[in-house]
Amino acid sequence: MTCDAPAAQETVWRSYGTKGRSTRTLRVRTSAVLVAATVLAVLLVPPLVRLDQQAVDLAAKLLPPSRSHPFGTDDLGRDLLLRCVYGLRVSLLVGAAAAVTATVVGTAVGATAGALGGWIDRGIMRLVDTVSSVPHLLLGIFVVAMFRPGVWPVIVSVALTHWLSTARIVRAEVLSLRSRPYIDAAVSGGASRWRVAVRHLLPAVLPQAALSAVLMVPHAMWHESALSFLGLGLPTHTASLGTLIQGARGSLLAGQWWPTLFPGLFVIVPTLAIAGLAGAWRERINPRRRSELML
Repeated sequence: MTCDAPAAQETVWRSYGTKGRSTRTLRVRTSAVLVAATVLAVLLVPPLVRLDQQAVDLAAKLLPPSRSHPFGTDDLGRDLLLRCVYGLRVSLLVGAAAAVTATVVGTAVGATAGALGGWIDRGIMRLVDTVSSVPHLLLGIFVVAMFRPGVWPVIVSVALTHWLSTARIVRAEVLSLRSRPYIDAAVSGGASRWRVAVRHLLPAVLPQAALSAVLMVPHAMWHESALSFLGLGLPTHTASLGTLIQGARGSLLAGQWWPTLFPGLFVIVPTLAIAGLAGAWRERINPRRRSELML
């Protein structure tokens, strides 16, 4: 009987792990399908649907979803499906550009702090802590308010408020790599700090930096939508997901739910799908984190 208990316990844990792996596989596949659908919609819908997303038709305003307008129309009679696709394209562009910019800045700052160390490292991290103490949205509003509404001010705003986490991750990775034997061998062989950083440290942290960029895209999309919803991001005539939700507030109060629901889904579903794929990537490149999630 004492021999059967560990076997039964092992069977329970093995089945639980198998169930966990099946759940992760389903999550990854669902996320991949949603991301592929998002990319195809952004690339194919505008050229295939030969309609002007800015065309106003007051006779067809606030029509409910139908065969001719699957998502209905907005308060100016514009097709909501086409507007959502164009808004998603703008939000993806802003999110990807801001994520790449923030990752480049964060990687450069974190690698510099970790490679040089000493008072430079302490000064850089005190700067990171100071900027982190300010809420991202508040700092983003301050940056955007200095410019006219447009795409580039939003990209700059999101990038300047999202490089901090990447800097911390890259710095921690560089500090752990500096104690590796091959780094000590390179320094003992006469390699300068710059050469060690460029030839050994930077290539080793690139996977973490790339993962940070992918994880940052959904956050940047949410940030852009929030700024546009507040009227501080993109111009109101530009079809972004934030401006679509902001313009549908009056319709929601009047009982028309579709101008708010579908842009909201276009914000939530793609960002969750991208985050799901990025989470699977993180589990793959970090075995310790993966084993924790399996339990």
